[in-house]
Amino acid sequence: MTLLKLALKSSYNRRASVLLTLFTIAISVMLLLSIERVRIDAKNSFSNTISGTDLIVGARTGDIQLLLASVFRIGHSNNALKWQSYQDIKQRRGVAWTIPISLGDSHKGHAVLGTDSNYFAHYRYGKKQALIFQAGRAFHNGQEVVLGSEVAKKMHYHLGQKIVISHGMGNTSFHHHDDNPMTIVGILAPTGTPVDKTVHIPLIAIDAMHANSRAPRSISAKPVAKNPQHDHDHDHDHDHDHDHQHVNIQSSPSDLIGEPQQITAFLMGFESPLYTLQVRRNINQYQQEPLLAIMPTVTLKELWNMLDIVEKILLLFSMVVVVISLLGMLTTLLATLNQRRRELAILRSVGARPWHIFSLMSFEAIIITLFGCLLGTIAFYSMLFIVEPMLQSQFGISISVGALSHYELTLLGVIMTAGTLMGLIPAARAYFYSLADGMSIKI
Repeated sequence: MTLLKLALKSSYNRRASVLLTLFTIAISVMLLLSIERVRIDAKNSFSNTISGTDLIVGARTGDIQLLLASVFRIGHSNNALKWQSYQDIKQRRGVAWTIPISLGDSHKGHAVLGTDSNYFAHYRYGKKQALIFQAGRAFHNGQEVVLGSEVAKKMHYHLGQKIVISHGMGNTSFHHHDDNPMTIVGILAPTGTPVDKTVHIPLIAIDAMHANSRAPRSISAKPVAKNPQHDHDHDHDHDHDHDHQHVNIQSSPSDLIGEPQQITAFLMGFESPLYTLQVRRNINQYQQEPLLAIMPTVTLKELWNMLDIVEKILLLFSMVVVVISLLGMLTTLLATLNQRRRELAILRSVGARPWHIFSLMSFEAIIITLFGCLLGTIAFYSMLFIVEPMLQSQFGISISVGALSHYELTLLGVIMTAGTLMGLIPAARAYFYSLADGMSIKI
């Protein structure tokens, strides 16, 4: 205990250099823990976003692009698929359920997802957990909206309140649909997935908001232009608008009668896994239009394989920073050791044995490493509280701010062990310093 107190007082007398060493170790520990926490939680967050879905179908594009756009609301889907194609495919043998989704609008930076009642009945996340309403119910007509928990909490929305949807994704909105305000009828319970930051509206409301202003209460089956090709189709079909069915968006509260001309993508579940590969092959060879069907679990693995090298580089970078900080501590201890030879000689003269000197120097290294780890852990949690909301809002990645995992504790243990071993080097040198060498040192 006396040696420990002496080590603390000795470190305090050299507080300038010790604090600098503590700071470098703390920064390296914070960086290492942060990279590891973000890496693990990002994987868990992405993996838990969707489960129980066998296929995701959209216009032909990249597998990962389709997955990120349709499920994680990251990026954009440049093309859409025809509603007729969706109706055809959903009738295939073995299909248990489908969920159509339409993206492209937003509300104050939050993605707006157009869908139908199947979304609330069949969408699963985590370990095949169903969506639960924290308050209210599902939408029954084209002027009702269901909010994710994060949207309701952040915007302080409540049931019965009216909101306005805007055209355009993210924080960039090109047009506000003020003529079609929507009433909040439901708020979903938190899921820790992009569902929490999504505004859910009926598919027919998508067309209603983009319909001609002369009929704000009706929905036209006329296509909504998404790109130049679609604009061409829009002009071609203009003369046939009168042949299309018009549906009052306040009618049919249970079935939401009305058909859009196109959707962004749709999710599929099958009665048996045997149908999955067969239907996927048929969709990828679909003759009516170029479509792409992906298996979300397989595509997620491809995504992680692509990011594997990035993970290794980040982990290597953080480990290098830890090693550099420990080498800095070793350099500081060795540099000050030569200045402390007289101090050590005086300790020997008053009865300190060589192993006392060895223990004293070792304790100093342990103390510096221990306090560096503690400060780094505090800085790590402080950074999590700051970064977590941004990651959740921007990328839908939920970072846990819970206790350190077993692996993270192991990393801290490795750093403590490495710091202790580093401290043995100056301790061993001090051990062999003789009393005569310390007293006769020349200045």
